[in-house]
Amino acid sequence: MLRPVRLAVLLPTDHVHRAEAFLAPGAVAEMARAAEDAGFDAVAVTDHPFPPARFLAEGGHHSLDPFVALAFAAAATRRVRLLTQVLVLPYRNPFLVAKAAATLDVLSGGRLVLGVAAGYLEGEFAALGADFARRNEDTDEAIDALREAWRGEPVERAGRGFRAAANVQLPRPARPGGPPIWIGGNARRAIRRAVERGDGWLPFPARARMAGYTRTAAMEGLADLRAGLAYAREHAAEIGRTAPLDVCMVPFEAARGARAEDAARLAEALPAYADAGVTWIALTLVAETREAWCDAARALGAALR
Repeated sequence: MLRPVRLAVLLPTDHVHRAEAFLAPGAVAEMARAAEDAGFDAVAVTDHPFPPARFLAEGGHHSLDPFVALAFAAAATRRVRLLTQVLVLPYRNPFLVAKAAATLDVLSGGRLVLGVAAGYLEGEFAALGADFARRNEDTDEAIDALREAWRGEPVERAGRGFRAAANVQLPRPARPGGPPIWIGGNARRAIRRAVERGDGWLPFPARARMAGYTRTAAMEGLADLRAGLAYAREHAAEIGRTAPLDVCMVPFEAARGARAEDAARLAEALPAYADAGVTWIALTLVAETREAWCDAARALGAALR
């Protein structure tokens, strides 16, 4: 029997050019409530703390701080999970990430899902004092440090830019072991990271030209997705992993965003994703106003549940 596909929706916290609609006081809370009422299982936010101007000029975007934005969403909702899609781990000290994540998880009643990735934007790494060349090693190290900190016991660990000598972090997250960690990226290294260190995988549509820019593998259709999932299963068998792996995918049919009128087409597509092994579908809604965004959430939620 296929596992049911759950639905996540990205809150438009990157729409700073329409701040009066999407970033005004109460806006994030209103949209999060609308998503929950519409039947979505998670709300998600992205992460760009200090992007370079060239990236923005070429179509890149800003974003609210993910933990602050999700805290507003958490306070306005009761059920939906709170997903970072994705937090760039090498930008930050891992123990500060562990504290922010544990705080949000405790205050939300254990609803955080920490989606993370190694990142790709070299100019942002430079501005934040992070080592672009070591981003993969630093990501692996950070994931291990997060899990160690969340145990609430003395940590003895040294890494790039930090040294913990019997330091302790409390409170522990609401869930034993901490929030689920989902790994973003299409490359085989990202897939191995998800299998070895994660609880889920966050692939995304990427044409070959875009994949080169974001320094990941192309993913242009279900065949590519199935190949990635086959590799994940093979690697899991090699290392002896038996735990299931959540897979959260932005559907190819809505790679540029979803509108209310796309509901029927997306509903027809979902069984193929479930058959491939996808457990979560993530949607970005196309809307010019907050009212239109909430209307689209209601329409898509009703059609896809």
